[in-house]
Amino acid sequence: MRVPNTAAVAPAPIERPPHALAEVARLMFRLGWTAFGGPAAHLAMLREEVVTRRAWVTDADYLDMIGAANLIPGPNSTEVVMHTGYRRAGWPGLFVGGTLFILPAATLVLACAWLYEQFGTTVGGGWILYGIKPVIIAVIAQAIWGLAKTAVKNVFLGAVGAAVLALYLLGVNEILLLFGGAIFVALAVNARRIRAAGGTARAVVPLPLLFVAVAGGLGAERALQIFLSFLKIGAVLYGSGYVLLAFLRAEFVERLGWVTNPQLLDAVAVGQFTPGPVFTTATFIGYLVGGWGGAALATVGIFLPAFVFVALSVPLLPKLRKSPWTAALLDGVNVAALGLMAAVLLDIARAALVDWVTVGLAIGAAVLLIRFRVNSVWLILGGAAIGAAYRAVAG
Repeated sequence: MRVPNTAAVAPAPIERPPHALAEVARLMFRLGWTAFGGPAAHLAMLREEVVTRRAWVTDADYLDMIGAANLIPGPNSTEVVMHTGYRRAGWPGLFVGGTLFILPAATLVLACAWLYEQFGTTVGGGWILYGIKPVIIAVIAQAIWGLAKTAVKNVFLGAVGAAVLALYLLGVNEILLLFGGAIFVALAVNARRIRAAGGTARAVVPLPLLFVAVAGGLGAERALQIFLSFLKIGAVLYGSGYVLLAFLRAEFVERLGWVTNPQLLDAVAVGQFTPGPVFTTATFIGYLVGGWGGAALATVGIFLPAFVFVALSVPLLPKLRKSPWTAALLDGVNVAALGLMAAVLLDIARAALVDWVTVGLAIGAAVLLIRFRVNSVWLILGGAAIGAAYRAVAG
């Protein structure tokens, strides 16, 4: 069976109105306070704002931003925020949008770290997530459906996405699936070119990678070590919060001995139940090992590589669609990412839909989102309020 050509046209010309930077700043700062639920939920909420509500980018462009972010290390949803900021407001939009998305989460995590140090416990987030997770199910499901209509261009790509979903549920590593899906699609679509070249491919897939090292200029040796440790993690980390946990344990529990396993698990828990990127777990650990200055150094260190990688990949993104090799690679990454988003949706649903209240919240959120187009931010805040009220009454 002949595999269809999945190459697409280059992105549409970028339009940047005079007040674009202020628009980016307001939106990303608001999302930074309300984007609960992890990367899949962040991407779903961002898509609703920049594709559906504001039409800053098309679904095709948004998918390519997700694909590009998945090819580099770092917090993928935050990197898509940076890409979106660039598309709307140029280089200032990239840095301002990314910073204002990170800042609210870092602030909340820092407050939790201070309370943790003062009282020996974290602020409980279970009641927040009880009401929010069912709403997030509806938000992610709508985003997957909308993106799938653009990403699944033919039966072949649909089958790849379904295979990624199935293999993930069987326990196959997500990074292997992501890159494996991309390479498989690129090879399948370009099979004729490979045969014509005598079995060897004459194309190079650009995967911009850069390890950023900073030395000197920092007063204390411990401060420098905090910064470089988190910079190293930010520069090489692919994958979910579980991968982040493994890196943090190896560095700060086993190698340096600065925190204990229980402290590390509490830090990850805080990063999970606060809005914004899970990478703000670094803020918590930085505070534990170095106070306010350590929190600032850890936060800058772990996020700095993402800004660098996105800045390097921005000029390449429009060119990726012009080559049959990189266009197919992007298509493969995009459908693989959708498969992984669907797997996350199933995981959240299993954990979140635990009683009639949560099922009702999920159904109600879906109706309000799809039928009445209520903004997902209000739905998430409403879910948190209903969940808190119910838990307070039920005890």
